[in-house]
Amino acid sequence: MNFEGLDPGLAEFSPAMHSTLDPVLDAHLNPSLLQNVELDPEGVALEALPVQESVHIMEGVYSELHSVVAEVGVPVSVSHFDLHEEMLWVGSHGGHATSFFGPALERYSSFQVNGSDDIRQIQSLENGILFLTKNNLKYMARGGLIIFDYLLDESEDMHSLLLTDSSTLLVGGLQSHILEIDLNTVQETQKYAVETPGVTIMRQTNRYFFCGHTSGKISLRDLRSFKVEHEFDAFSGSLSDFDVHGNLLAACGFSSRLTGLACDRFLKVYDLRMMRAITPLQVHVDPAFLRFIPTYTSRLAIISQSGQCQFCEPTGLANPADIFHVNPVGPLLMTFDVSASKQALAFGDSEGCVHLWTDSPEPSFNPYSRETEFALPCLVDSLPPLDWSQDLLPLSLIPVPLTTDALLSDWPAANSAPAPRRAPPVDAEILRTMKKVGFIGYAPNPRTRLRNQIPYRLKESDHEFDNFSQVTESPTGREEEPLHTVSKKYRKVTIKYSKLGLEDFDFKHYNKTLFAGLEPHIPNAYCNCMIQVLYFLEPVRCLIQNHLCQKEFCLACELGFLFHMLDLSRGDPCQGSNFLRAFRTIPEASALGLILADSDEASGKGSLARLIQRWNRFILTQLHQDMQELELPQAYRAAGGSFCSSGDSVIGQLFSCEMENCSLCRCGSETVRASSTLLFTLSYPEDKTGKNYDFAQVLKRSICLEQNTQAWCDSCEKYQPTIQTRHIRHLPDILVINCEVNSSKDADFWRLQAEVAFKLAVKKLGGEMKSKEFTLADRKELRSPEGFLCRSSIEELKNVWLPFSIRMKMTKNKGLDVCNWADEHEWGPARAEEEHGVYVYDLMATVVHILDSRTGGSLVAHIKVGETYHQRKEGVTHQQWYLFNDFLIEPIDKYEAVQFDMNWKVPAILYYVKRNLNSRYNLNIKNPIEASVLLAEASLARKQRKTHTTFIPLMLNEMPQAGDLVGLDAEFVTLNEEEAELRSDGTKSTIKPSQMSVARITCVRGQGPNEGIPFIDDYISTQEQVVDYLTQYSGIKPGDLDAKISSKHLTTLKSTYLKLRFLIDIGVKFVGHGLQKDFRVINLMVPKDQVLDTVYLFHMPRKRMISLRFLAWYFLDLKIQGETHDSIEDARTALQLYRKYLELSKNGTEPESFHKVLKGLYEKGRKMDWKVPEPESQTSPKNAAVFSSVLAL
Repeated sequence: MNFEGLDPGLAEFSPAMHSTLDPVLDAHLNPSLLQNVELDPEGVALEALPVQESVHIMEGVYSELHSVVAEVGVPVSVSHFDLHEEMLWVGSHGGHATSFFGPALERYSSFQVNGSDDIRQIQSLENGILFLTKNNLKYMARGGLIIFDYLLDESEDMHSLLLTDSSTLLVGGLQSHILEIDLNTVQETQKYAVETPGVTIMRQTNRYFFCGHTSGKISLRDLRSFKVEHEFDAFSGSLSDFDVHGNLLAACGFSSRLTGLACDRFLKVYDLRMMRAITPLQVHVDPAFLRFIPTYTSRLAIISQSGQCQFCEPTGLANPADIFHVNPVGPLLMTFDVSASKQALAFGDSEGCVHLWTDSPEPSFNPYSRETEFALPCLVDSLPPLDWSQDLLPLSLIPVPLTTDALLSDWPAANSAPAPRRAPPVDAEILRTMKKVGFIGYAPNPRTRLRNQIPYRLKESDHEFDNFSQVTESPTGREEEPLHTVSKKYRKVTIKYSKLGLEDFDFKHYNKTLFAGLEPHIPNAYCNCMIQVLYFLEPVRCLIQNHLCQKEFCLACELGFLFHMLDLSRGDPCQGSNFLRAFRTIPEASALGLILADSDEASGKGSLARLIQRWNRFILTQLHQDMQELELPQAYRAAGGSFCSSGDSVIGQLFSCEMENCSLCRCGSETVRASSTLLFTLSYPEDKTGKNYDFAQVLKRSICLEQNTQAWCDSCEKYQPTIQTRHIRHLPDILVINCEVNSSKDADFWRLQAEVAFKLAVKKLGGEMKSKEFTLADRKELRSPEGFLCRSSIEELKNVWLPFSIRMKMTKNKGLDVCNWADEHEWGPARAEEEHGVYVYDLMATVVHILDSRTGGSLVAHIKVGETYHQRKEGVTHQQWYLFNDFLIEPIDKYEAVQFDMNWKVPAILYYVKRNLNSRYNLNIKNPIEASVLLAEASLARKQRKTHTTFIPLMLNEMPQAGDLVGLDAEFVTLNEEEAELRSDGTKSTIKPSQMSVARITCVRGQGPNEGIPFIDDYISTQEQVVDYLTQYSGIKPGDLDAKISSKHLTTLKSTYLKLRFLIDIGVKFVGHGLQKDFRVINLMVPKDQVLDTVYLFHMPRKRMISLRFLAWYFLDLKIQGETHDSIEDARTALQLYRKYLELSKNGTEPESFHKVLKGLYEKGRKMDWKVPEPESQTSPKNAAVFSSVLAL
């Protein structure tokens, strides 16, 4: 049965629905009925599930015969006994189907039916199996081959199917109709309207179709016309299951109570001859499933989700003695089915296990099953061995077919001349980087093509091997760079991982500034350059950090947290993992194609320039909406990125440009509509004459766009050709421009304009177009008013078309004047000029797409870093242009920011800001995180009870102060496995590290009367797929992070992140073991003076790091981390170790004596091989000779 088919108010595992479904014995039942069954509320471990070799089955009484695992940890959604073969089919919530053969449940086949949706019903046919998912019907052979795949409408939400005959199928769901599908033509033949929507169960007899609805009703319909003949209003809440046999219909469901929905223990029974209800049947379990099992009598099997099963007669009384108990591995039974022979029952639970109960030792699923086909081993005809060394061996022993045609061996020798394939030349990058040791050359893999694969061209036209034809094979050419070589600092940077991870990677080699770079290995980190651009806009940085809301996935909040990390960093790189995690959850981002798969990102598939421009539009719109919702909860949102006014949010005030869109029909009717936009897109003129265009001309043409298009005219009352023009009413403070250089035609336009601008500049100087150094007089002429030399050679004038400043003026007739602006032009007082509608915009950032065939390309940013950033980071007051290439940051000449060699460096996004922008806004940052985040909060888990609470929240009088100690530990789960390759010398090279996600965070009090008692013990809910829970090391089990079934204190990552940020901001000191990795995965930047890491406190230089388990045994005589890790235990132990460190080192005043302690620690560790002994193998270390020196100190 599928609970998603119920009323939307009845969410899966809802407390109101299943409040009595805990695995405990009903109060009305005799405890002796359970015999030796032990009910564990935490569930039974998978490896503890007893599966005996031989099970004694009593004839006529159902007992468990076998239990198997279909898919570990994935709930079973549906089970079905094959009607034609001795097989049991099981479908999972992950869309995977598995079949088991015979009563021994031997795995027969297993395959994926749907990549995302759960399997909701299975129906066996003669030639294959029908699988129904949310909006897909798939017919597959029993081995897994697809026979047909019928896609339903995306709006459909199907839950049930019914096979009316061998070729006709009815499909129903939560919509107000039922589809009839012809299996021969695989087409929809009829659509029947349903008065009561929500058909989740369908049955059939020789008189009626029976449809069960989520509203609790059961309708009886005519077999031919499908019209309603009768209707039973069975339950006031919702219907759970029903079955029909003979003249009886029995149903179970939920009834409405004052507190919500409750499982009704009265089964409704109806007589189909008189069409009325008879006496309800009271049962002693909470019925979730029921089936008629007609053997000698019309017995009913009633199943509860906790595993209790009761048999009774539908017209009699239920006897408590007829109850048996199924022991599910998970907490709930999810599905139930009865075989056609009534000899076998199948149960599926929420942990992916299937339980088979039978009434005989050797049951059969069907009365007459056909023989099942199995895969046969390859049978090769055995031929007699032939000894080719014997000259007299008759060749007639070799069997050949009789033929009168010429054999292939009769091919003329003239036509069989050898023509070996010429091997392609070695890649130039390999030859360039190759180092010789003796006669063997070694070179890193440039990763330009797949490993151990060489593409051969078979066509004559491709005999030159395409790109290889330009690569020289001679030794003299090995040092030559190919044409249009990308400068080294612009190439895609990668992190080299060692066995220590990132600890020994030298980031300072790539960044000698105090600004923070961003790490590129996280999925969808292509937007790093744009994050840096937004950060270095001072008003954006300050206003975003002042924002805080209650949304779990708010990009404005996460961007503010990331900006705070960039503020705290002193040159160390940061990572935007939490921001990108929230970014991946936004549906609009996925719809716009902004979420890249790992393979696409690594190979550079798709246009990065188009991608970052779409991302630029999306992030501005999303930030505007996030901050708009906080300031004006009922703010109007218009479609297509238009907003009601620029004052709705601070992002709107900064970026929004108010416009008037005028549509003029040829009849003379004019329509004016006000709108606003957050950015503009460049529109290039259609000109092939080589005419000179200033950038300002193209920009004006793009802003004040005029175009002819078909539009609706109210006067003409039809679509007419109209002239649409755009007039500017208010200019933005920050002008954002998407360059849209998406074709070779657009690139040629940039290239042509740069060449024309270069010729005009040289002509103006009176020089010749030659690459030579300027004379002294030329240099004086090229000096700027500040006195420094602008250019050192004519070469630097090339590829420059973009101005550093532009001037815009609003005219009285709604016009706009735009011109390039040079620094030497006179500029009056800013306020006076702006009163006349004149504004000067200075170039602040350019984002460019680097075309590099070897790495797939990358995105970098040139950013003009302002005075305030230099003042905070370096204590100096000046402006400087920098190149930001992920974690590579390098100062550059300002002209490099506007030079675009279209062969490898293509402009994508431009940011211009109004002069004196910072003076217009309040740039004070007020920390929005308050102490209330540490107070008690509700758990997301629906099953959590107070008895499961593992921590005591802080009271108001316990609020930590600066310098207080807090013990911290975190546990993690794996989202993506590590990618590594094996080098030719046998060593392992990490290509991409595993992606971890924090699953549990614990903070314990470090002082006071409650020292050692946790005040935070949060399990972090995650929506992303977990590939490994790392239970042995984390203690996290499947289901602990699922709000529907978890019994832990479950919170969002944002909620726990705010608690840790508050503790960091007030200045507490964190004590823990291996905190550097913990803070990195949590995505927090913590000042070094606030971290007390026992890994480094008990560490000698150039020696190994020591585990917390060994330190606890050696210094504290504690045995921790026995079977799994517990973060509360680890945090307490770290606090005790820190106290021990202060005791042994006399608060750090006697380093020499503490050094002797460490020497004793390392000597003991080497002797013990760094393993903690078992209790019977060795006594406490305090009794050992090595530890005596410690006590003497």
